[in-house]
Amino acid sequence: MKDYGMIAKELFMAGYNCSQAVFCAFAEELGMDRATAARLSAPFGGGMGRLRLTCGCVSGAMMVLGLALGYDPENAPKDAKGIHYEKVRELAAALEARNGSLICKELLAMKGVDASAGGAPEERTEEYYKRRPCPEYVRIAAEETARILEKYHCI
Repeated sequence: MKDYGMIAKELFMAGYNCSQAVFCAFAEELGMDRATAARLSAPFGGGMGRLRLTCGCVSGAMMVLGLALGYDPENAPKDAKGIHYEKVRELAAALEARNGSLICKELLAMKGVDASAGGAPEERTEEYYKRRPCPEYVRIAAEETARILEKYHCI
């Protein structure tokens, strides 16, 4: 199996935001080209546009679940929504257990990084990457997503 965690981390290190890095690591295999996947997941970086709400890694991972395991309400069995939400909660619980939170502001603050909302994104410098926990959160989110997809025979 591909090392989705390392793929996502490499994408983040190449300038993709956290949500893009996780989602794009899986997109092509799930039938979406990387450019479209990057545009679709762009708003979720920085906890939704640097609002520091739900971590972009979590949002990207959930988008992967939707693409791989989601349902079409017009053609799905009655219990499809509940079954899908169980998988969403399973992934969320795994991410929270490994990282301590699903909230961008909390994740950054736990690592001593300024977690104020808004403002322009920081320039991606060597110093930026040294002090940010985000590359590891991206890796973990992709690993846990791959584990769920493997469990449900999607990859």
